[in-house]
Amino acid sequence: MFYSKEEFKENFSMRLEQQEQPVTLQTAYSILAGMVREFVKRDWNETNHFYQNEQRKQLYYFSIEFLIGRMLGQNLMNLTIYELVNEGLGELGYDLAELEEQEPEPGLGNGGLGRLAACFMDSLASLQMPGHGCGIRYRGGLFSQVLKDGFQTEHPTDWINDSAGWDIRREDLATYIPFFGEVQPEHGQRFKASLTNAEWVKAVPYDMPIVGAYGKTVNTLRLWQAELPEQHLLPKADVETYKQHVVAISDRLYPDDSTEEGKILRLKQQYFLCSASLQTILKNRDFPVSALPKHVAIQINDTHPALAIPELMRLLLDGEGLSWEEAWGITTHTISYTNHTILEEAMEKWDSSMLEQLLPRIYMIIQEIDRRFKEKCHQENLDSEAKKKLSIIEDGIVKMATLAVVGSYKVNGVAKLHTEILKMREMKELNEHFPHKFHNKTNGITHRRWLMKANPELSSLITSVIGNEWTKDPVKLHQLNEFVQDPVFLGDFKSVKQQKKNQLTEYLEKNQTIKIDPESIFDMHIKRFHGYKRQLMNIFHIQMLYNRIKEDSAYRPYPRTFFFGGKAAKSYRFAKQVIKLINTVAEKINNDPVASKHLHIVFVEDYNVSRAEKMFPAADISEQISTASKEASGTGNMKFMMNGAITLGTFDGANIEIVEQIGDDNAFIFGVTAQQVMQFEEEKTYHAREIIEKDREIGQLISELLSGKLSKGLENIDFIRSQIIDENDPYFVLKDLQHYARTHNRVLAVYEDTLAWQEMSAVNIAQSGIFSSDRTIQQYSDEVWDLEKIYSR
Repeated sequence: MFYSKEEFKENFSMRLEQQEQPVTLQTAYSILAGMVREFVKRDWNETNHFYQNEQRKQLYYFSIEFLIGRMLGQNLMNLTIYELVNEGLGELGYDLAELEEQEPEPGLGNGGLGRLAACFMDSLASLQMPGHGCGIRYRGGLFSQVLKDGFQTEHPTDWINDSAGWDIRREDLATYIPFFGEVQPEHGQRFKASLTNAEWVKAVPYDMPIVGAYGKTVNTLRLWQAELPEQHLLPKADVETYKQHVVAISDRLYPDDSTEEGKILRLKQQYFLCSASLQTILKNRDFPVSALPKHVAIQINDTHPALAIPELMRLLLDGEGLSWEEAWGITTHTISYTNHTILEEAMEKWDSSMLEQLLPRIYMIIQEIDRRFKEKCHQENLDSEAKKKLSIIEDGIVKMATLAVVGSYKVNGVAKLHTEILKMREMKELNEHFPHKFHNKTNGITHRRWLMKANPELSSLITSVIGNEWTKDPVKLHQLNEFVQDPVFLGDFKSVKQQKKNQLTEYLEKNQTIKIDPESIFDMHIKRFHGYKRQLMNIFHIQMLYNRIKEDSAYRPYPRTFFFGGKAAKSYRFAKQVIKLINTVAEKINNDPVASKHLHIVFVEDYNVSRAEKMFPAADISEQISTASKEASGTGNMKFMMNGAITLGTFDGANIEIVEQIGDDNAFIFGVTAQQVMQFEEEKTYHAREIIEKDREIGQLISELLSGKLSKGLENIDFIRSQIIDENDPYFVLKDLQHYARTHNRVLAVYEDTLAWQEMSAVNIAQSGIFSSDRTIQQYSDEVWDLEKIYSR
């Protein structure tokens, strides 16, 4: 399409002239996005033709979330024409950054689970591996977060419009998903059945190109949209209500499941994703179904797509006419499972009666899987507790994590500690039964978005001292170790960091009318709001600092700006109260004439990928303070590390592996260990009230909290109070609080030594390459999926 700046300018200008309406920034964005789509289309078609002709094994990554972020800039970056386009637009009077801001943020994810899936898609294409995503095209996304009087309010995300247009509707691949109905066994066929009187939903795929580095390989993210089926499949009465139920399936990410209706909708979403994707995979194959494991690998990202196991069985039994043994052998050699949590609440469970009503054939198959597995376990000498842990269906509940393990050929955790906890505690009995299944794959992030795109200034600096090989092989960032004590390099890095802080300051002043001291320490805690992520501990500590400033006229610490960003689930009252508490304390501190010179709190509204790209490069401190043993891995810790921020955190998730790479002296670690936490939980020897009674500072803090003083009313902290007092502080906030405070004091002491701080930052960057998702994907391919690269360049 264009291979030089002049060709680009000529093409872009011609399209501008063809516009009948006055040209706006939105118009210019649409023109540029259209040009890029045309540029990508050729390689996308070539990639798909190669897959069809060469019959290479292909991966399908099933995920309820894909937090992909804006596509224009990343596609330009991966096509290696970002600078060409940026310069050409500049000469035509346009700013590429301004055009990128016109693109709506895709509402396809919430947190680390979805962002990991997006990074994996980028790495698969960049490593030239045949791997595709399968998700849902949520019209309204998760929600857009708007703060009103410090409270989170939720609004639909309006991201699907003609101007974005990265996806292509594939009506030719539409399929139909059955819900409800009655199961009719086939005569003479023990395991074959048909479904009658079902309610049908039409699933229409929208395909989005995933452009790999250098643009040659373009894989596909397939997003399914729920629509009314054709007339003959519609009910005879009340079609309007039927339509509402259908449209709701692909309307919102994570519907409120605090109600029966919400639970049914979430279950519908999960089956809709699995059935539509599997039907298409089987329908479009050109090999015998018995060879499916040789041609297809399916990775289920957490338990949301665990229904892929019984659904694949249904399609093989009822559609292909296979025996149970044949179908089970194919299923358990095709599907692998990633676990992302040890939290009981996140180990999905469904009420048997709900599952049987909504998906009667699927429930029948799950019952048979459970019956056969129990029969097999019965032959072993197991105690009653072990048998209970190995049950898929127990006391009227279907345990999806157990189903996922039993029906997969590989099961992985996402950090060394997480995997060990799964093997030794949460899934101990399953690991003993299937010792060959469990393995670790530590998460990773794509350096192409989180360093090269988000921080081109730092990327250029790195290239100026070690060359550009690291852009293809990020592990080669370790060559920076030769420069971590070079005062010239460290000075240049300090300048880049200040530049990114200035840019973030200007952005937030423009978009949230917030004034920030760019010379202050930027301390960032940006992630999904949850009790175990302990945003509560962070704001408790800031309140303690405020109290000390007010009580001690000699205490005037180095200025710090504390950034918070993230969303609380709509029905998660505790997390929403923490957001309110942060904003109430912020209002007080930010308006205090003395304290505001030393402490400043910023809550970044509607935190998303685009805002994250501006925040990670500007950070000095990376808050990774989850309760040890609760964070599976984390990927924010890796993004901060790659941009030179220093981890202040617990020995949890991938923090442990980060410290293994950089050494104890280049991070600030505090808090009780995972082993101690698990011991406290088992022996019930932790008592939060004792800390409140014995520690004067914490006692004062909790007294202020319980009076309603910190939250403008007791009604705004009742869930926080319940967790800290009635539930005995299950995430050990008070247990770790003073150690956390002392560690912050250590941070300030080191920060005052500029060269020492910059050296720590440089070591973090130099050792961050191992946390590239390219490494993670290569490990998956070698040890789980058995993929081959499709091109040689």
